[in-house]
Amino acid sequence: MNRFIEAFRNLFRIPDLRNRVLFTLALLAVYRIGAHIPTPGINAGVLETLFQQGQGSVLGIFDLFSGGNLRRLTIFALGIMPYITASIILQLMTVVFPYLEKLQKEGELGRRKITQYTRYLTVVLSVIQSTTIATALQSTNISGRALVYHPGPGFVFMTILTLTTGSAFIMWLGEQISERGIGNGMSLIIFVGIVVGLPRAILNLYELAKTGAWGPFTPLALIFLIVLMIAVVAFIVFVEGGQRRIPVQYAKRVVGRKVMGGQSSYLPLRVNSGGVIPPIFASSLLAFPATAALVFGTRYAFVKDFSKVIAFGEPLYNLVYVALIILFAFFYVGIVFNPTELADNMRKNGGFIPGIRPGRTTSEHVSKILKRLTFIGAIYLALVCLLPEWLITGIHLDHLGWGIGGWFDRHFPTWFLKGLGVQFYFGGTSLLIVVGVAMDTVQQLEAQLVMRNYEGFARKGRLRGRR
Repeated sequence: MNRFIEAFRNLFRIPDLRNRVLFTLALLAVYRIGAHIPTPGINAGVLETLFQQGQGSVLGIFDLFSGGNLRRLTIFALGIMPYITASIILQLMTVVFPYLEKLQKEGELGRRKITQYTRYLTVVLSVIQSTTIATALQSTNISGRALVYHPGPGFVFMTILTLTTGSAFIMWLGEQISERGIGNGMSLIIFVGIVVGLPRAILNLYELAKTGAWGPFTPLALIFLIVLMIAVVAFIVFVEGGQRRIPVQYAKRVVGRKVMGGQSSYLPLRVNSGGVIPPIFASSLLAFPATAALVFGTRYAFVKDFSKVIAFGEPLYNLVYVALIILFAFFYVGIVFNPTELADNMRKNGGFIPGIRPGRTTSEHVSKILKRLTFIGAIYLALVCLLPEWLITGIHLDHLGWGIGGWFDRHFPTWFLKGLGVQFYFGGTSLLIVVGVAMDTVQQLEAQLVMRNYEGFARKGRLRGRR
């Protein structure tokens, strides 16, 4: 503990590092101030009712990444989601368009060009999303109350201008933090938006304990929840820092009068190479039935019935959720990691894996290892994402048909089927983001301290971030 405190003090003893940390905190404070400035013309009470009715829909996912700004429709309501979407689209397009693939290989100059395209696409997506939101808000009435005080072209234009400018400003804040501060700016903005709800989650847990929500087992349930939360965070830290190191040997080469190569290295393959992208994609797809029921449920009965079958916490939802996470994990890793290109580059530099022939055999060997790691990483993501959901809603096995649900209802306790009723604020995706971003930021602070000959946070070795 003393080592950690001393390392924390060292952060503020070094002028350059102190300025970076204070700059990061200042910009994050600006972001939180903007989160309390509402968009003009909105009835906040009706909007809150709309979000309560749309729980589990795509609105909840957008609200997560906006840090709760969408629920209040502040000037930062779009959050960082347009930038994330634009980044993912351009990353996928590098596989289709050779021009983007060429830019990706051109180093710093190509990276800047792709970043510029990402900014343009972010603004375009922000305009489209804000237009859709403004149009939908005008036509929304809940219990006879209009969501917009004065609908019309003026409201639409003002909403588009406000939300698009807010999204562009958040993008600028993130880039400034990445360039002149500590950590990845975009990730830290999402991190702050999620963590700001932690006091509310603790207060909710305190209220449940105070009222004895679980009867005589309330103290045991609280201890179980606290231990489980610590264990899940430790498990995430362990897996996110896990790597499979493939040994690589470089042959000796004579270049002029110098002997190059002849050294051993390794190829690090992360257990969870996809990060939080697979759960985000899976959650987005599974949110569409609830969103469709919110919009078309009163007109089409089958849409409403289907949304109930695949609703949050239902057995079909859990089954499809796990399948989609595994599918997107393989899909995303297949896009961002090319074993054939890796084997070719290794062969050109005189590198080889001991016992494996260069070229195609090396590519197949790396691909085989990567597939196994991806499957393990996908199962890990599914477990981490489903565990908090089971705490909230339980495992609804009693809803199964053909008499199976009745058997579960008779032989399993209520808390197992209905959940503990805990508003577990850090759901699966948000918990992964919080822990991952914290690991990355601490790892960068550790590197800055060690580079200046100061002791870091860790006693042995160095901290490893997700990247």
